[in-house]
Amino acid sequence: MYRIETETSVEDFLIDEDARDQVGVSRAPREQLLVQDEGDEMAVGLFVDQGALSNLAANDPVRQLGNHNLGDFLLAVEGVSHFVYLMWCARKDQRLSALELELQAEIDKYATCLLCGTEPTGEERSEQLRRRLFEQFEYHEDLDPQERERYHIANQNAHRYSASLERRFVKVGRIPAMLEELRRFYRLPLGGKLDLIRAA
Repeated sequence: MYRIETETSVEDFLIDEDARDQVGVSRAPREQLLVQDEGDEMAVGLFVDQGALSNLAANDPVRQLGNHNLGDFLLAVEGVSHFVYLMWCARKDQRLSALELELQAEIDKYATCLLCGTEPTGEERSEQLRRRLFEQFEYHEDLDPQERERYHIANQNAHRYSASLERRFVKVGRIPAMLEELRRFYRLPLGGKLDLIRAA
């Protein structure tokens, strides 16, 4: 979607629950990108709940995306989004923040779900996605105040931006133009992303 190369395969970095437990994480959500930065080297592992992966293998979201697989698909997209964005920034030796990772993942979930499946990518579908992603959700109870604030900022900005994409591109059937903008958005630093959202 973004026409970028990371020269890495996410499958090579998937870890199971036992491997994650060995790291000694304080929280254990169903999706988690683990990063250990040691100067010039970085250790990375991506955990995605095996039940979610099994459900997606049995219910391919490219063929049909619905209540039976949407939650698990969103989980996987978020994990892959975090991984790809981290690797892309690392290759450019570009620092990034946790907020930047979360904001990009929220946009990725909207765009990927909008374009996935066999149904038309129309205004009604976009509205349903925005409600599901940015209104009909609950934060995990074990988030600390800083994490909760980060997720809140990412969610609100992604909601604004997806509404703008819907108005400017989806309603009028300009999906190729939307993809061009999303590729530009992806390459902006966090400040540039937030400025673009405010302007849009």
